Amino acid sequence: MFITEAFAQAEGAAPGASAFGSGLEMLFLFAPLMVVWYFFLIRPQRTAQKKRQETLSAIRRGDQVVLGGGITGKVSKVIDDSEVEVEIAEGVKIRAMRAYIAEVRVKGEPVKTEA
Repeated sequence: MFITEAFAQAEGAAPGASAFGSGLEMLFLFAPLMVVWYFFLIRPQRTAQKKRQETLSAIRRGDQVVLGGGITGKVSKVIDDSEVEVEIAEGVKIRAMRAYIAEVRVKGEPVKTEA
C-alpha cells in the first residue's frame, strides 16, 4: 500500500524530473560522506599497515617476538626478507614467516661485528 502511494506521488511530479533528485544532488549528498569515510576508515588503516610493515622489516637477531598462534620466542637468525628463525625454548628453533609475527615485544641489541 505504501509503495503504490510513493509511485503515485512520483507520477504527479513534473515530467522529466526524477523522484530521487538529479545526479548532481546525489553527488552533493555522497561526496562529504566519502570524505569522512576516507579520513575515518581508509587513512588510519593505511597508516597502521605501513607501521606494521616497517616493524616487520626491521626485525633483527635478538628481538623477542610473539607469533600469530601465541608462541613467544627470540629471533636467532634472519633467513631472508620473508622468513626468520625463532628460538622458542633452549635448543628448540623454528622457522617462521615474518607475516605471521603478531608483535615485536623487545627490540634486541644490534649485532656487534668485530673489525
